[in-house]
Amino acid sequence: MIVAVLWGAATIAFIAVKLIPGDPVAILAGGENVVDQAERAALVHQYGLDKPLALQYAHYIGKALSGDFGESYQYRQPVSEVIYEATGPTLQLAGSAIVLALVLAISVALATAGRRKGLTLLSSGVELILLSTPVYWIGIVLLTIFSFKLEWFPVTGNDGLSALVLPAIALSLPLAALLSQVLRDGLEEALSQPFSLTVRTRGVGETVLRVKHGLRHAALAASTLTGTLLAGTLGGSILTETVFGRSGIGQITLQAIKTRDMPLILGLVMLSALVFVIVNLLVDAFYLLIDPRLRRASL
Repeated sequence: MIVAVLWGAATIAFIAVKLIPGDPVAILAGGENVVDQAERAALVHQYGLDKPLALQYAHYIGKALSGDFGESYQYRQPVSEVIYEATGPTLQLAGSAIVLALVLAISVALATAGRRKGLTLLSSGVELILLSTPVYWIGIVLLTIFSFKLEWFPVTGNDGLSALVLPAIALSLPLAALLSQVLRDGLEEALSQPFSLTVRTRGVGETVLRVKHGLRHAALAASTLTGTLLAGTLGGSILTETVFGRSGIGQITLQAIKTRDMPLILGLVMLSALVFVIVNLLVDAFYLLIDPRLRRASL
């Protein structure tokens, strides 16, 4: 299935890139520079753009199998090097956002699940607002308050921990809102099960019941969602990195689409597909770790 997913992603991306309007030769020639027919023909031949689409596709798939995604039209560097240089800041941002989202979601879910109805309604309302708010708008609000007015954090850049705080918060809030809803529903269901009554009759406190027993049951559904959100943080990072002026995968993805940089786009799509596959494998392994019933069923 891993091979099928990666092959499917590469094929769909190849077709989509060919349908994007624009002239890649103009990018290869230096943007808006006018090239004569001889230079144009040389560039087309050099990058194999004069071959039939079927041969271009076969050549791309063959090179991709060996990890070679060609040379970026815009950066004039191997695609793997361009992506590698941009991966660090994005991993830093995505990792910080996911950790912060998990901490917020678990804290809110433990504090509100099975509590007074008013508290649950208030929490649900705030979560709905955060889920309905675009990431870039959250980022603009954070910049306006904490960068422009209070001047606590820098407006743009990647330098230092202070430059990471606001982008991580902006990216994490919608994720935390969604995870909190799923965790709270799972916790409330777990706390209503017969095993919870049995645990209570043994004298176990409510906090221990929620953290040790209820949260473990609620984590099954939440872990699936967490894996999907983690694999999909690339879309959020594009907006977040743009608003906060951060370099990373999001920025080069946006530039690659604008400039019709086909090798770079295809490399980024393959990276996203690979991350999605790896994260889902880790989620499956996490299921076995937290649910003994699945371990017994697999033996």
